[in-house]
Formats: sequence, C-alpha cells, structure tokens
Amino acid sequence: MNKAGEIRVIALGLIRDGGRIFLSEGYDPVKQEIFYRALGGGVEFGETSRVALQREFQEEIRADLTNIKYLGCIENLFIFNGRQGHEIIQLYQCDFADSKFYQLESLVFSESPNHKHRALWIDISRLKSGEFKLVPEVFFEYL
Repeated sequence: MNKAGEIRVIALGLIRDGGRIFLSEGYDPVKQEIFYRALGGGVEFGETSRVALQREFQEEIRADLTNIKYLGCIENLFIFNGRQGHEIIQLYQCDFADSKFYQLESLVFSESPNHKHRALWIDISRLKSGEFKLVPEVFFEYL
C-alpha cells in the first residue's frame, strides 16, 4: 500500500480462460473481508506500465506474459486496513506464455519474505453473483 497522501501507479493484468479469471486473494483485517484482484504491482520510476506488468508477473509467480493488450486507465479510491488508498491502475488483458498456468487451480507466492499470497482461477459467474468480492468493482466492465 502507498504512503499516506501518495497516489500509487500500478499495472494489473486480467488473464481469462473461458469463463474463469486468474486473481490474487487479499484480506483486509479491519473489515475482516477477503477480496480478489488482478495480479500486478507498482510501476517504478523510468519504466513503462507494460514493462512493470511483465516484471511483476516474473517476480511474483515466475510467469511470462503474451498477447498483452492495453485496456485502459482506472482511478481507484479505496479504504484498506483502515487507511485511505489512491491508485492509478494501468489495466492490461494478457495471457500466460506457458500453458502450465492454465492447469493450476491455485499457487502461493511471496511479495516479501513475510507476506504470502494465493493466486487462483475463479469462475466469473461467482464474482458476478457476489460470492467472491472483486476489487475494484469497475473491473466488471472489462469482463
């Protein structure tokens, strides 16, 4: 999460496989709520959002991307862990270069040594029904 008063620029990749989408699971301890978001991360100074997207997928889950297509820019204002957050999301549609990722149900990855996350395939219908919470909700416009 960004520092107080800071706007964070991130690049996220929507990866679909038929009626399912590959998402990262998150947890807000203040709201005691599980949520799901596309994978990706922060854009570093001097790199494009496309390069950041590819770097983040390599760093987090050791995956190469292909068929990368820019979808648009989303401004996301949110509350996480009791703090205001503000992101500018550069959103891409893409595919895994290695078909093995389409065979997985889920995988665990680390953003830092003490911070493990799970990424998994979720049926879009389960997101649309509200069974699973997709953030930000504007992502539904791209599904």
